[in-house]
Amino acid sequence: MTDTPDIDGSEQDSPRTALVPASAAGRRFDAVLAELFPEFSRSRLTEWVKSGDALLDGQAVRPRDPVRGGETVTLAVVLDTQTHALPEDIPLAVLYEDEHVIVLDKPAGLVVHPGAGNPTGTLVNALLHRDASLEMLPRAGIVHRLDKDTSGVMVVARTLPAHTSLVAQLASRDVHRQYLAVVVGAMVSGGTANAPIDRHPRDRLRMAVREDGRDAVTHYRLRERFRAHTALECRLETGRTHQIRVHMAHIKYPIVGDPLYGGPLKLPKGASEELIAQLRGFRRQALHAETLEFAHPASGEPVRVTAPVPADMLALMAALRADAQAHKP
Repeated sequence: MTDTPDIDGSEQDSPRTALVPASAAGRRFDAVLAELFPEFSRSRLTEWVKSGDALLDGQAVRPRDPVRGGETVTLAVVLDTQTHALPEDIPLAVLYEDEHVIVLDKPAGLVVHPGAGNPTGTLVNALLHRDASLEMLPRAGIVHRLDKDTSGVMVVARTLPAHTSLVAQLASRDVHRQYLAVVVGAMVSGGTANAPIDRHPRDRLRMAVREDGRDAVTHYRLRERFRAHTALECRLETGRTHQIRVHMAHIKYPIVGDPLYGGPLKLPKGASEELIAQLRGFRRQALHAETLEFAHPASGEPVRVTAPVPADMLALMAALRADAQAHKP
């Protein structure tokens, strides 16, 4: 569509209107709507058409109905907001920031969303303190999450168009997500875990590999091999809850310190006191979201951000490395 539409209404609670250009005559309403309002996803716009919240000349129509050109489109919707969370002055390690996105390094122990048992002290509370306008976005701009005890890089949208773009990139698997994991067992080579995941049939806190689960693919390769452990680079092709943790446990190389999937503590024979202390004292999954790469939602240029490996994982790997050196033949 070459015509520039007339668009009015910038307030979140105000109806948005746009004029259908003459060049759009004969095209489907939902397709034209997506071009008039690119800040919203097509699926969301289609839902609004079906619910009667997207009107053509004041009338409810079907998504597939053709437009004539010259009609007025009205979106009478109120967006989901994050008003139930309050701003809190919680420090954030920002790795990259502009008017469209914030890329940050989430520490282990920080919950992403408020919920039962965690009404405050979350990443959402911290983000709302940093940028109050995020309360007008779904989930305060958060488009993906990390588990509470997984550290590392996350991207947050600051505008609705950026939110729509990032969600679409995640859905189409165009976001590169690389993790560092330390697992139990000395792997010989890398590989791919391709096993569907869904909620555990009995334990609702856990996920599990299930034949009827959702498609889940994790690629992994060796970064460093120790006597009885391995440091892996894991790349997500999909983004299921607990995906790397479940997949590593499924192939019998659970992540060190994982309280849900790690199993009992295993100490290498002849381990030093330092290594024993590190393994016993590591009380979270040894998993760090190291690198995130995506297309910038405004420019389309690639953005690649890396979060430094946290001190606890560096110390763990140093102890494993020293143990391997001490037991060289």
